[in-house]
Amino acid sequence: MVELLPEGDQLRAARALATLDDVGLGDHVCWRLDPASALLADTRAFVADGALHGDKIVVLGGVDSTTGLTPGAVPSDSVILDFSPVADTAAVLAAVRRETRTALRQGFRSVRVLTERLPRPATAGVEELLDQELKLDQFASESGAIVVCAFRPSQWRGPTLEHMACVHPHEVGIRAERPAFRMFSTGADSWSVDGVVDSDCAAAFSAAVRAAIMQTPSMTLRFDTLELIDAAGMRALVDAARRLPAGSIVVEGANDTVRLGWELAGYQATDSVVMSA
Repeated sequence: MVELLPEGDQLRAARALATLDDVGLGDHVCWRLDPASALLADTRAFVADGALHGDKIVVLGGVDSTTGLTPGAVPSDSVILDFSPVADTAAVLAAVRRETRTALRQGFRSVRVLTERLPRPATAGVEELLDQELKLDQFASESGAIVVCAFRPSQWRGPTLEHMACVHPHEVGIRAERPAFRMFSTGADSWSVDGVVDSDCAAAFSAAVRAAIMQTPSMTLRFDTLELIDAAGMRALVDAARRLPAGSIVVEGANDTVRLGWELAGYQATDSVVMSA
């Protein structure tokens, strides 16, 4: 079912960053790499800021030309987790969480995770890619870690890259335009949806919700900063809810415009939707 509840507080917020210098604790950043930019200088600055603030560097995927780093460019206490692009998500997250606990015991403020995200084989669906991103975002939200995911646009299909960008609350680097919406963690089994969900991005929204559903039988969507959701977006949400016959999707914080549109669409009258004042 989908339930609409009154507005509530919003803790994390989507925002664009001018440079990696602007990252903060708990940020999960989509970094679109400009082929003409000084990649090595940018990554070295990110690493140097880690030393300045007392953060431990954790690199996923190795240090080589793909990340713009060399072994000598990272502090000796950095951790290199050389997972392949098709590594199991649970194994990757378990390793990152373990290194975070170790860093805190060692006296570091937090960890700075840097990884270049690479497309998976054609057999892997977009939901599998989104599942890992959503789990990384949940990790950043819960732990206060900084997670920067680098993307080379030339390596990605445009629609797939847009799907990936939508599940990062923060971004830096080149882009054609801001994603219409962003979906990101606001607590255990709770996700905020920011922006506009319309027919142009309903497919991306549907994929993100389905990926989140893979993690839990019940979930909460925060609509505090959602400006508008059209009929296609509503349909995507209802279809996702129907995949949870024993669970529910609870929507909180919908504004008057979203709530009125929901009512006019007639979803209150369906068995799969429960609206609450």
